[in-house]
Amino acid sequence: MDGTKTLSDRRQTWLWLTAGGALSLATLLLLFLRLPPQESLHAAHHEHEHMSMPMAELTPARQAKLLADKSESEFNHHLAGFFLVLAGAFILLQSLWVERWPELKYVWPLCFLLSGIFVLVWSDTELWPFGHREWLEALRHNQEVLQHKAFAVLLLVLGVTEYQRAQGVLRAVWSGLVFPALAIGGSLLLLFHRHEGGMQGPNHVELMARIQSEHLSYTVTGIGLGLAKGLAEVKSRFQGGFGKMWPLLMVVLGVLLMFYRE
Repeated sequence: MDGTKTLSDRRQTWLWLTAGGALSLATLLLLFLRLPPQESLHAAHHEHEHMSMPMAELTPARQAKLLADKSESEFNHHLAGFFLVLAGAFILLQSLWVERWPELKYVWPLCFLLSGIFVLVWSDTELWPFGHREWLEALRHNQEVLQHKAFAVLLLVLGVTEYQRAQGVLRAVWSGLVFPALAIGGSLLLLFHRHEGGMQGPNHVELMARIQSEHLSYTVTGIGLGLAKGLAEVKSRFQGGFGKMWPLLMVVLGVLLMFYRE
């Protein structure tokens, strides 16, 4: 009986690993196929050369807009990081107070919901109702805006799913795959995330390299977080260890985001 149970656990573990690997490869393939053609890359290179114009040569209004975009982007990353640290801390410590205050088990899913709402509404203040730009036009023609809203949807789906699981309403086996799948997919998407705000000045190339390095650290941590969360859903002798690992990685990711700068 124990041997059969152990075999079943191993099969479940390999199922999770296979699903995570397949999702990662599928996401990479999808993003690779959506990469711009070589002509577009050359055009982007010339655009970047133009963007490296010294700040002193820009108009005061343009300089103010770039600095405002930079501050807004950094604040958005820092706030998202704060929500992740808060969520991870509640998960790690909830065993200390969940029996006395069972409602606290809903805090960490709410952190994802609040973060998703914030990113959805405030991540691009040039959009209505804060700015004059229409949502549909921006989503169709601005890749950065589209990616911001995609991240917001991911956060909202995670928050809703985990909130329903905490309530006991959602008990289907597939619901345990939602967090790992979206965490890994969203982490890979970060590798292709564009940041247009603040990309001006003589240090433009160095700035791009630093942002790419920061996003690479988010991707690696996020993939580890997703895999650990998936394995924490599988009954095995390592389940408890993975159950502590994924919220710890969530805190690490949150701290990395809180130190983001452009």
